[in-house]
Amino acid sequence: MPRFSVIVPVFKVQGFLGECLDSVLGQSYADFEVIAVDDRSPDGCGAILDEYAARDPRVRVLHLPENVGLGRARNAGMPYATGDYLFFLDSDDTLTPGALRAIADRLEETRDPDVLVFDYARTYWWGGTRRNVLARVLAEAGAGTFTAADKPEILDLLMVVWNKVYRRDYVTAHDLSFPPGYYEDTPWTFPTLLSARRIAALDRICLNYRQRRQGNILSTTSRKHFDIHDQYERVFAYVDAHPELDRWRPCLHRKMGEHCLDILAKPDRLPASDKGEFFRRTAELFRRHRTQEPVPAELRVLQGGYARYRARQRAAALGGALGRRKEQVRGVVAGCVKSGWSRAHALRPLDPNLAVYSAFSHRGVLGDPAAIHRAAGELAPHIRGVWVVRQDQAEHLPPDIEYVLPDSLAYHRITARATYFVNNVNWPGPLVKRPGTVHIHTHQGTPLKYMGADLLGKPGARYGADVPQMLRRADRWDYSLVANRHSELVWDRAYPCHFSSVRTGSPRNDVLVGARPGDGAAFRSRHGIPEDHTVVLYAPTRRDHVRGGHADRFDLARFAEDLGTGRTLVVRLHPSLAEGPARGLGLAELHRRGVLVDATDEVHVEEVMLASDVLVTDYSGLMFDYANLDRPIVVHADDWGAFTAARGAYFDITAQAPGHVSRSYRDLAWLFASGCWRDAESARLRARFRARFCEFDDGQAARRVVRTLMLREPDVPVSIPAPAAGDVGALTTA
Repeated sequence: MPRFSVIVPVFKVQGFLGECLDSVLGQSYADFEVIAVDDRSPDGCGAILDEYAARDPRVRVLHLPENVGLGRARNAGMPYATGDYLFFLDSDDTLTPGALRAIADRLEETRDPDVLVFDYARTYWWGGTRRNVLARVLAEAGAGTFTAADKPEILDLLMVVWNKVYRRDYVTAHDLSFPPGYYEDTPWTFPTLLSARRIAALDRICLNYRQRRQGNILSTTSRKHFDIHDQYERVFAYVDAHPELDRWRPCLHRKMGEHCLDILAKPDRLPASDKGEFFRRTAELFRRHRTQEPVPAELRVLQGGYARYRARQRAAALGGALGRRKEQVRGVVAGCVKSGWSRAHALRPLDPNLAVYSAFSHRGVLGDPAAIHRAAGELAPHIRGVWVVRQDQAEHLPPDIEYVLPDSLAYHRITARATYFVNNVNWPGPLVKRPGTVHIHTHQGTPLKYMGADLLGKPGARYGADVPQMLRRADRWDYSLVANRHSELVWDRAYPCHFSSVRTGSPRNDVLVGARPGDGAAFRSRHGIPEDHTVVLYAPTRRDHVRGGHADRFDLARFAEDLGTGRTLVVRLHPSLAEGPARGLGLAELHRRGVLVDATDEVHVEEVMLASDVLVTDYSGLMFDYANLDRPIVVHADDWGAFTAARGAYFDITAQAPGHVSRSYRDLAWLFASGCWRDAESARLRARFRARFCEFDDGQAARRVVRTLMLREPDVPVSIPAPAAGDVGALTTA
């Protein structure tokens, strides 16, 4: 008996069907069967299904003699299911890699609940991806099981059949089936969740919900949307037959009103001539099932006529337009006020003891600017340091940090008079560089992939970036900090502007150069990592050839398991992926279960590096910083060709790597199983890499910047070893 019966109703999806089936059959978890129901599809779907069944014995095909619709096609497949759980997968959607394994693990953890609800992401025909906006409901559901009464917010999730799996015995015991119609999910999902005694949640994106440009039945303009009324009648009939559910009538009454009004408000659902009739039928249904509970304000429109509803819609549209116009006027006025403030303060002399700092687009006191700020506090306490920090990050700042919000009046007042500007990202365009100011650009690390003007030949990588504007802003730089001669050459080429390169080293790396035993103990303790464990840090970078930037290179759960006992896997995603769907594709759930540690939200990446014993990365610039620790590094380069074709690289990291290179997951697992990740060859490669790319990092970079560029003391030299033959000219154009 398989764990899952995946029931796939199929109708007019020949262009998507193969991708759907491949996403199931390619799962690492193989204990399932596929029951594909050909709903008399007029295209080539039937033949495609037969081809898959001939190749894979897990696929069984039912060819229906006539078209019966989505719900009844699912019903046709259920009698053939033998799995513990039913999984209804629409034939144009796909499972994410590792989804069935994650679901199976969660079912085992919660001891086979009646229903398991998991997360999904919408994937749009133009390539975009958006995670379920109510994903927090799953994250907050807890580790155990619950009922709908325990957590009624579970009913706020999309009431569809495909974001859940159902214990087959539970479905059979309650005689659940799908009715005919357009909105057949509604009378299935509400009874299923309301009757379930044990529900579990999985905070992981297990399914990609395809948003087709055309062909989605719910986005088709038709009178078939009137079907929603009959489906809610079925929901209330189910409650009538189950008195123990009577308490849910007010909730269902509200859900019904919200759902119907949402359909009515959509411009592409109902023919204009039928909207009045739809409203009247909705209002009649709303009255018929009204309870003693007060009617929510947003649904009171159903107590009036259609003319009143239309007037309210027009008023809302007009109010929205006026609001937008008001905001535009307010923005213009605010801009004039701020501009006036800036001009007024620009007439005043510069404050020689005022420095403004920012890092990573105002995300906090971080990176090189933070290290320089700390050093200035020790060496130049008379220089007042003010940070520019976003509102959402300001509450996390230490109490002794003075800050202003971007584009505020305080920001314009401070930036108009400051002498020193320290940033690792370009300052916004409106900032005017006054004569006498000192702009110190720290960058964000040693460059491997193309930057600045070099992106002009890589249209995919520069998507959304205005390179000429980038260079105009870089024209304000006075000093460009470099950690090695490679960086010096790259920045001169990538930013053809009038700045001076300063061989200071990277200030943020001072703590790595001077690392002491136990420096990462706080991180380990915070995440419950045993002191004697070997910590493997995995830090992948983003991909420019993948929309959204994230691509799973291998199964993290499998890697954590293959590392064996006595080792802990710590994962840190690229900062640009922290707010996207990448963590919902398994990382957050694996962290919750203790399979690995998700360090993406750790504020100080230096602390994460100090707590680790080895770095596994692909092409992240983090490797150049990590090399200062003189600890093993493994480069996982399974898509180096695609990466360089899309983004470009200044040299071949696979030929000049800081350690062993893996070209496949098998290579990577072998390096750790065999112990070669820390052998003599690894040490030799790392020594060569450090000599070239940690050239000016001596632990004094931040102090050197303050003394030479802010206090104007004589240059503090860096001890620079003689370059190896050919090193200086190693810049390439891959």
